[in-house]
Amino acid sequence: MSLLAAHLVSLQVSLSCCWALSCHNTELSPDFSLPGDYLLAGLFPVHSHCPGVRRRPTVTLCDRPNSFNGHGYHLFQAMRFGIEEINNSTTLLPNVTLGYQLYDVCSESANVYATLNVLSMLGTHHIDIQANPAHYSPAALAVIGPDTTNHAATTAALLGPFLVPLISYEASSAMLGVKRFYPSFLRTIPSDEHQVELMVLLLQSFGWVWISLVGSDGDYGQLGVQALEEQATQQGICIAFKDIIPLSARPGSERMWSMMHHLARARTTVVVVFSNRQLARVFFESVVLANLTAKVWIASEDWAISRHISSVPGVWGIGMVLGVAIQQRLVPGLKEFEEAYVQADKGAHGSCPSGSWCGSNQLCSACRAFTAQQMPTLGAFSMSSAYNAYRAVYAVAHGLHRLLGCASGACSRDRVYPWQLLEEIRKVNFLLHEDTVIFNDNGDPLGSYDIIAWDWNGPKWNFRVIGSATWPPVQLDINKTKIRWHGKDNQVPKSVCSSDCLEGHQRVIVGFYHCCFECVPCEAGTFLNKSDLHRCQPCGKEEWAPEGSETCFPRTVVFLTWHEPISWVLLAANTLLLLVVAGTAGLFAWHLDTPVVRSAGGRLCFFMLGSLAGGSCGLYGFFGEPTLPTCLLRQGLFVLGFAIFLSCLTIRSFQLVFIFKFSAKVPTFYHAWVQNHGPSLFVVISSMAQLLICLTWLAVWTPLPTREYQRFPQLVVLDCSEANSLGFMLAFAYNGLLSVSAFACSYLGKDLPENYNEAKCVTFSLLLNFVSWIGFFTTASVYQGKYLPAVNVLAALSSLSGGFSGYFLPKCYVILCRPDLNSTEHFQASIQDYTRRCGST
Repeated sequence: MSLLAAHLVSLQVSLSCCWALSCHNTELSPDFSLPGDYLLAGLFPVHSHCPGVRRRPTVTLCDRPNSFNGHGYHLFQAMRFGIEEINNSTTLLPNVTLGYQLYDVCSESANVYATLNVLSMLGTHHIDIQANPAHYSPAALAVIGPDTTNHAATTAALLGPFLVPLISYEASSAMLGVKRFYPSFLRTIPSDEHQVELMVLLLQSFGWVWISLVGSDGDYGQLGVQALEEQATQQGICIAFKDIIPLSARPGSERMWSMMHHLARARTTVVVVFSNRQLARVFFESVVLANLTAKVWIASEDWAISRHISSVPGVWGIGMVLGVAIQQRLVPGLKEFEEAYVQADKGAHGSCPSGSWCGSNQLCSACRAFTAQQMPTLGAFSMSSAYNAYRAVYAVAHGLHRLLGCASGACSRDRVYPWQLLEEIRKVNFLLHEDTVIFNDNGDPLGSYDIIAWDWNGPKWNFRVIGSATWPPVQLDINKTKIRWHGKDNQVPKSVCSSDCLEGHQRVIVGFYHCCFECVPCEAGTFLNKSDLHRCQPCGKEEWAPEGSETCFPRTVVFLTWHEPISWVLLAANTLLLLVVAGTAGLFAWHLDTPVVRSAGGRLCFFMLGSLAGGSCGLYGFFGEPTLPTCLLRQGLFVLGFAIFLSCLTIRSFQLVFIFKFSAKVPTFYHAWVQNHGPSLFVVISSMAQLLICLTWLAVWTPLPTREYQRFPQLVVLDCSEANSLGFMLAFAYNGLLSVSAFACSYLGKDLPENYNEAKCVTFSLLLNFVSWIGFFTTASVYQGKYLPAVNVLAALSSLSGGFSGYFLPKCYVILCRPDLNSTEHFQASIQDYTRRCGST
């Protein structure tokens, strides 16, 4: 107030009745005023505003023919009734009489004029802005009303600097709760902030995400549309079409035809109409003319149960109307009070005395003509609004009751300033007909909404309460079984741009709105999280998902176990090989001095059999879950053992060829070879070379247990990381070189004596070795699954078995089955025969 005074020093606003009313002869209806100890002011739209061209800044004369507003009349009577009840009460404000000055605010000018009238200093004709607001005494202590957000914002802005309490019964805009701009504003109707939240919840409860939004021009509609658009968008609701009904709108006008055209093109089933009653009627008259049907219309509280809208001709055919309405409350005795008013003697209109503060907007000519048969009907909508006006009067009375100290049984009758009363009104907490009256910090009441549905029985209109809402927080409770939908089979209408996708299909937005999308299945290995329907998310490392999945599944961990049938077969074969090798070693030891064993290498055979046994033992590491020891030993033992066997086989074949074919030609080399233990030296060097390769392999390219995720989407394959290492390939390449060498030496001795000719058997065993490993590497290039270790074991077992069978099995056959061939005479005869053949050639 001090800031305002600094800018407006010595400014006085004088109100001249003659100027304001353009020098009309003014009359005063006695129903608009009542003397009392403390005065309240009431602002009510007893008449409707008829806009016209104004050429002078004059106050609109509200009392005009055919402009009576029955809804405003009921509000007017509710305040009169409430004050009469309070004045007759012995418990509330005893020995204190409340008076009132009521004003018809049919227009903005009438509203401003009434507000300035209220602000005029008691007993004067002006508003003294220089005055100390703490001691400012306006004509009325508090104001009830006005009805619309526009009017309430104007009045609240004017009353705010003087802290005159203003309690509105219908102005619901959330902006009015901002105390920095409207410090003295309170209301008995819930704020639109809750209504907007409730509308969004209503849309969500039926799955309506593709809507149109229409509002009325003015603060109520525009701010409501703005808040609804923000909250709806945050909740994933798309607004396909949005428009504002202009104040100048008329049914059938070009502007309204354009709106209807765009509304039809939007192809939305649900239309939210956040509008005041006057413009909502224009809108629905245009809807009927445009024949827009089969839609769901969501109504804001200002017109949801208003007969002003339901009486539009043809409105019954537009579709389904759901709405938010103020919870139904009754003012007990109001109907009887209005009936008594109609029958009472009104008396003559009084003239406005010279110099007094009254005007023609405290006059209702139509009210005098009412009869018991012809009087405004008190409908549900008007009763709810009337209760809010009635509740506002009682809130002021309880605040004044506290301020005057009436709890003792007698009121003090001290002088009261508006700011004092404002503080007490904010603190009130009382029951009014089982309804708790209390205000929060924003001046908003506790309250609740009804959710209603229009119900038509032929041309007869009614509405049905289908649910309710409470706050804080806003909670919605709807009994959907009470709704009678206009479609077939009483099905809930759909209002979506694109239908929901199948499970596991992501939404790919098409165009501007996120509600319009195409459905694309999630790729294998990804899933659709229900919290984000627009993006498929990858599964975890230990999970998998098929194409089009909305969840991931745990991968199955697989490896070659000991308990599988193929493992049993391979284990049995490997164990049998070990037993046969051990038996062969015993057989050779028993017949160590026989020609067959000596020609096979003598004691070198035990080294060869031991190397085969070592390689065979390594194959057990391929079974069971891979560990570091098994990964290090399984391939290493086999590769080293088989390399030793091949080295012995190579040097044995070489030695036979050299003795029979080249010893006589190069006797010096032969003697040096024998004297320096050439065969043993070759075996040691060759074996050490392979040992060095294996150690390097295990040190540099250490085989480790691995979990393989890429080969099969639903499996985790446990294996060792040796297959692709350079050391592994070098070790096998070295064995391949030894195999080729053994094959070459055996082939050179294909014409040796029969007892020394091992070319066929060795060739067969080496050929089996080559085929086995070619088969393994070919399989490994196309298959990387659980049974690859089994293929590896099979290849290794084939090589070991082939080597043993090709070299030792014929000799075992001679020892066991043909002892006649295991004699010195037979061997000497074979040598002599070879010598004769060589001599003849």
